[in-house]
Amino acid sequence: MRATGVGSWPGEDARAANHRVRDILAGDHLPYLPELPGRGPGSDLVGRTAARLSGLAVDLQPSGWRLTDAPGRDARRGRGYLSTDLDELAEAYDGYAGPLKVQLAGPMTLAAAIRLPRGERAVSDPGAVRDIVQSLAETAPAHVADCARMVPGAQIVLQLDEPGLTAVLAGALPTDSGFGRLRALESETVRELLTRVVEPVVAQGTPVVLHSCSADVPLALLRQVPHLAVGLDTALLQTAQWEQIAEQLDSADPVDDLHRPFWFGMVPTDSAARHPREHVTPFLEVGHRIGLEPSALLPAIVTPACGLSARTPDGATHVTRLTVDAAQMLGEAADGMSHL
Repeated sequence: MRATGVGSWPGEDARAANHRVRDILAGDHLPYLPELPGRGPGSDLVGRTAARLSGLAVDLQPSGWRLTDAPGRDARRGRGYLSTDLDELAEAYDGYAGPLKVQLAGPMTLAAAIRLPRGERAVSDPGAVRDIVQSLAETAPAHVADCARMVPGAQIVLQLDEPGLTAVLAGALPTDSGFGRLRALESETVRELLTRVVEPVVAQGTPVVLHSCSADVPLALLRQVPHLAVGLDTALLQTAQWEQIAEQLDSADPVDDLHRPFWFGMVPTDSAARHPREHVTPFLEVGHRIGLEPSALLPAIVTPACGLSARTPDGATHVTRLTVDAAQMLGEAADGMSHL
C-alpha cells in the first residue's frame, strides 16, 4: 500500500521542499510536486491554477481572484512561481522513473472562488462556469504534459483539489452582498462539468483523483464520474459515508477500481503520534464495525488529512513519514487478511 501527500508544504524554498518530499516518498510510494502557499498570492490553491488557465485571465482584488481582460501582476507572479517549481521538479527527479503526482484546483472550487468582473462569484453565472470548465479541460492535460516533459520517466497522476465542491452543491456560498446564498448547482450538472475536465486527462493515460478535506463529500455523485478516484479526510466521514465506501469496495470492478482507489486521509495534519497505530487502529475499527475487511483496502492510498502548509518543515516531515508508516501498517493488515 502506498502513501502520498495532499500537496501544500510549509516555507518558500521550492528546492528544499521537492528534495524533502522526494527523499521520503520516491521509491515505494507516490511523491508529488509540493505547493508553497507561504510565498503569497499566486502560490495559493486558487491563484496557482487560475494563473495557468488557458484563454482566461485573472487579477487579484481585495475580494479575491477576478476574471479580467489581461493577467494582473499577481497572476504573472503565479506563473513565475509555477515555472520555478517545475524547474526544481526536473532537477530533483532527474533520472527518476515512477509515479509522480501534481495538483490543480478543481472546476467547482475555481468557479466558487473566482469573481466575475462585476464582483459576484463566477458560479452564479452559467456562462462563466462553462468558460472556466472549458479552460480547465484544456489546461489540465497541458499541465500534465508539461510535467511529463520535465520528468520524462514519470507516470503523472493528477489531483484535482475541490474544497469548494460541497458548498456549491449545498447552496452554501454567500452572495456578494453577504445577505443571501447562491443557488446550488444540480448534482447532474456538477457530474457533467467534472467529467468534462477529467475525460481529456484520462484520455492521455493519466489517472485522476479528486481530493477534498471537507465534510459531506458526495461519494455517490463522484463515483458516477468515469475513472475518477476520490481522496478524503476520514475523520470527517459519517456512518452513511462509510457504508457507501464499503458498498463501493464490495461491488468494485476488479479492472476499473484498481485505477481509482480510495485515498484515505487518515493522518491528521497536526499529528504528533509516535507510532502509526494511533491512526491505523481507529481506522480499522471503523471498518470492522461496518463489515469492511482490511483486504478490501489493498488498492487504497494513505495520505495526511489535508495539506501541510500550516506545519513547520520538520512537522510536515514528521506527518509525511508517519503517513508512510501508516500505509505500511495498513498494507500488512490488508495483505494478511487476503491470505486467510
